[in-house]
Amino acid sequence: MKFDGKVAIVTGAARGIGRACVERLLADGANVVLADVDTDRLAETMEEIAAPDRTLSVQTDVASKEQVDALVEAAVDRFGRLDIMVNNAGIAPIMDFLDVTEDIYDRVMDVNLKGAFLGTQAAARQMIAQGDGGVVVNMSSINSGLANPSVATYAISKGGMNQVTTTAAVAFAPHNIRVVGVGPGTIMSEMIQGAFISDAGNHAILSRTPIGRYGQPEEIASVVSFLASDDASYITGETIYPDGGRRVLNYVVPVKDQ
Repeated sequence: MKFDGKVAIVTGAARGIGRACVERLLADGANVVLADVDTDRLAETMEEIAAPDRTLSVQTDVASKEQVDALVEAAVDRFGRLDIMVNNAGIAPIMDFLDVTEDIYDRVMDVNLKGAFLGTQAAARQMIAQGDGGVVVNMSSINSGLANPSVATYAISKGGMNQVTTTAAVAFAPHNIRVVGVGPGTIMSEMIQGAFISDAGNHAILSRTPIGRYGQPEEIASVVSFLASDDASYITGETIYPDGGRRVLNYVVPVKDQ
């Protein structure tokens, strides 16, 4: 398997895209450290995955440098090294632009943008110390480059995350560390179900998606696995958008009545 002997960390690992990434990396041979702020859900996920010899769970608020550094240290203590860092943790409050408070803005930036920065930094330090490179994958979004005012703070944070990816890629290329991003479109994860679909409307979402359906977390995990592997050895500084064609669409498409 392509990740035999490799060690990965996935933040926001207890559900959705994060959990799908954990399962895919495990299937591809990696040992995986699951990080999440939700301890109850993290424990449930660990029990359901049922791979105690190849997994470790660490409660982590990615907005805290101390906790992110401790996460990397825990991974190395358990498995001896770190090869893949997936900065996936994120929050996306849905509200009118004028209703965003300073506290909400700060929390979104702390988790989504600062968290990615701290995770990239901590992982790179460990990979440089090991001396044989590694890969950082930042979970961006289609909204990093599109104007969706109902998720303004999320979109702003993901635009900044793309610059974390590009600048870190250049900074760490001499150390054989690749830094890449994945920018999903509308994926049927827990973040999207419920409030997001209710707010945007199923018909409206599908009308802007040429493929005509929602993506699945497993489809994003497959892109993460590819980018983290040697198959993508000449890709760094780029964000890949598995979005069903949404970024290239400048109009809406017909949607069948369901």
